[in-house]
Amino acid sequence: MGILSLIIFLPLLGALIILLTPRKFQNYYKHIALVFTLGQLTLGGWLYLNFDQTLPGINKLSSFQWLEKLQWIRLDLAGLGQLEIDYLIGLDGLSMPMVLLSILIMLMATVSSWNTRKSTKAYFTLLLILNTAVIGLFSALDFFLFYIFYEVMLLPLYFLIGIWGGERREYAAIKFFLYTLFGSVFMLLIIVGLYFSVINPETGAHTFNMLHMMDPLNYVEHSFFAFYNNDITLLGLPIRTVGFLVLFIAFAIKVPTFPLHTWLPDAHVEAPTPISIILAGILLKVGGYGILRVCYGIFPDVIPQVSYYIGLIGVISILYGALLAIAQTHLKRMVAYASVSHMGFVILGIASVTAEGISGAIFQMVSHGFLSAGLFFIVGMISDRTGDLNIYHYRGLASKLPRTAVYVGLLFFASLGMPGFSAFIGEAFVVIGSFNASELDIDLPKWMAAAGALGILMSAIYFLWTYQRMYFGGLKLKGGKDWEMALTEITTREQVVLLPIIALALILGILPGILLDTINSSVSQLVTYIFSL
Repeated sequence: MGILSLIIFLPLLGALIILLTPRKFQNYYKHIALVFTLGQLTLGGWLYLNFDQTLPGINKLSSFQWLEKLQWIRLDLAGLGQLEIDYLIGLDGLSMPMVLLSILIMLMATVSSWNTRKSTKAYFTLLLILNTAVIGLFSALDFFLFYIFYEVMLLPLYFLIGIWGGERREYAAIKFFLYTLFGSVFMLLIIVGLYFSVINPETGAHTFNMLHMMDPLNYVEHSFFAFYNNDITLLGLPIRTVGFLVLFIAFAIKVPTFPLHTWLPDAHVEAPTPISIILAGILLKVGGYGILRVCYGIFPDVIPQVSYYIGLIGVISILYGALLAIAQTHLKRMVAYASVSHMGFVILGIASVTAEGISGAIFQMVSHGFLSAGLFFIVGMISDRTGDLNIYHYRGLASKLPRTAVYVGLLFFASLGMPGFSAFIGEAFVVIGSFNASELDIDLPKWMAAAGALGILMSAIYFLWTYQRMYFGGLKLKGGKDWEMALTEITTREQVVLLPIIALALILGILPGILLDTINSSVSQLVTYIFSL
């Protein structure tokens, strides 16, 4: 077993140990989960430090690092050739940051779960299974394997929201499940179509290898599922355009973009704090990563036809999400709609098809990943103390909780895109890439870049307005003396979670090359690959 497989399945081993540990030792379940997640972080950190930043990745196996390939399923299909499914994993500049981000967020979620008391064996087992699924998804290079991890990720989240969530947890869990399942069912149809369209040049068998799907020479021309044959139409559109759109919708649900975003606020409001951290920090990034890896990687020729519409969806998500965030009175909903707005920058950057725009989109995914996790952690701190998240029920908290107010202020300023913080770099690169898109004959008007810049201003409105309403002025709490006693300063454990997030936001804001150097080669290769077809 290679080191990448070890990182993927180490949490699964921890889940097995928890399942085998007698219930009388239930106080140790969280310690077991923490130990295995820390071990995963140690291995992930080693991978990042030893990552070769000069290898481009994208569409050649030789460019992927820590590559592991094992024959998994071989089956003769009567009249249809041989079924070929491999355990194929590896990392490049697109997936390496996502893997490390996921490990950090899962560690943060584990620490945030320290006070969980309800069914702790099931809770930490599901958390570790989810950990394996997300790391496996970002590492998979076989589409069938990718889909398995994609679906496995759905089940733990459904139960974690539906069992440990708030009053309307069943509704939120079912809505989340149905939205995601809707996208993944149609994704499976496209995967099957691609399988019958592509052959492995070495064996002549049909294959789920995503890298073979990126080479036009590997497509079978005389087949109903010939996704490389644009003469075949479906619903009046070329078959490849249909394939792109179906996969894009499946991943856009995860992002989520307007109008597929309505599951997110409900899921965030009802989910326990650690699961909100995972939803915002990891799950939304699966959508952006999937669009780049799958939609752009396999259907690059479709991009010039749809870039305008993708950019438009990004702009609407930015502005609509920001307007809804401004209108919220519930703190968790405000942060949830802020995520819709900030992930709109990811879609806009991807639509630009420029190196700076796509680099900014990936940078924004990483930055938003840990900053949104920090925001939901702060929301959880307030909820744990009073159980009330109505913004108007709090005023003047800074006079009672000055140290907490500093942490909240730093996270709010970092999230709204202040220069010196990581979010500024991601959003600035997206706006620059959007302005430059028209120079590369990409149908992305400059007004979309201007609208993106307006979104940055709007994020300042809802973050600063919320901060002013809750933390400044005379102390006034709806819960009176009871709340005043319950609202205690940030604890040492909570500071241990938040300090690395703020430090990371500052480090990446001042030294963005730490991340950009990792992704640049792969992004440049992706842009070159798209324009070469």
